[in-house]
Amino acid sequence: MQIRTDLALERHEMLMEAATELSGVTVKQEEKGGAHISRVKIESLRAQTQMGKPIGNYITIEFPNINIAEGKDYEALCYTVAQELSALLSLNKKSNILVVGLGNWNITPDSLGPKVVSRLMVTRHLLQYIPEEIDEGIRSVCAISPGVLGITGMETGEVIRGVTNTIKPDAVVVVDALAARSMDRISTTIQLCDTGISPGAGVGNNRKALDKSSLGVPVIAIGVPTVIDAATITTDTLQMATDTEKIKKDSKLYEALTQLDRDEQYRLLKEALPETLNGFIVTPKEVDILIDRVAKVVANGINFSLHKDITFQDIEAYTS
Repeated sequence: MQIRTDLALERHEMLMEAATELSGVTVKQEEKGGAHISRVKIESLRAQTQMGKPIGNYITIEFPNINIAEGKDYEALCYTVAQELSALLSLNKKSNILVVGLGNWNITPDSLGPKVVSRLMVTRHLLQYIPEEIDEGIRSVCAISPGVLGITGMETGEVIRGVTNTIKPDAVVVVDALAARSMDRISTTIQLCDTGISPGAGVGNNRKALDKSSLGVPVIAIGVPTVIDAATITTDTLQMATDTEKIKKDSKLYEALTQLDRDEQYRLLKEALPETLNGFIVTPKEVDILIDRVAKVVANGINFSLHKDITFQDIEAYTS
């Protein structure tokens, strides 16, 4: 199972707490359509070093209380994702875009990328062969789900570089499942950045980064947390226990826990866990429903971002 991680959300929170002390960083927050949007822009080499993240834009859309199954909330969230993605892309009418759905379609929590690809308006072939039948505002979009090494025998990066070199897109949009650093993040946030992605980083399975330097074109990454590891669950549980005073304040355990911040607790627990639990990955029992719902939101966000003046009915006509 290949689940990757981009801990942008947690780093955003850390950054926002120290925003007044860091130069070279811009932080903006906004409430839109029931969702909370955090935008962090790292602008200097010094800030890049402090944050451990490349210079670029990092956006997190949180929607813990939104019904993303249907209705106005669902539609508003799709448009919000589209607007944030559009802000990261620099496209013209004739731009050609490649969308890559990373992950293993045989494993539900890792199937986000392939499921998103299956719901996209792919139009490159139509514009090549029947351009007179295509509406104004429809861009050239192609998509691929390259699978994982264990299925294909090829590194994901090798496949994507080969496709990119052949079709020469103006931009690549990569969609992937992430490993969460908090239980309440699972399937309730969508993270975007314009600095690419490192497949497998979340489980110590680092692959060559998919970014502008490796592919030669701008790479936008979109990720949704779908799983969580044993150390994170334990850390969250201890935090909730101290916050709700389930652990007595005058106990040695309470004193020890409150002397450590969350990241220090996580590192300590990660080191203390036996090897068998270090690879223990958990996902909600209703993950199949959650993945289907959030895949629709991400896919429609991409559709609205890449094609101008389309409707939900247009998407249905192209994808059905």
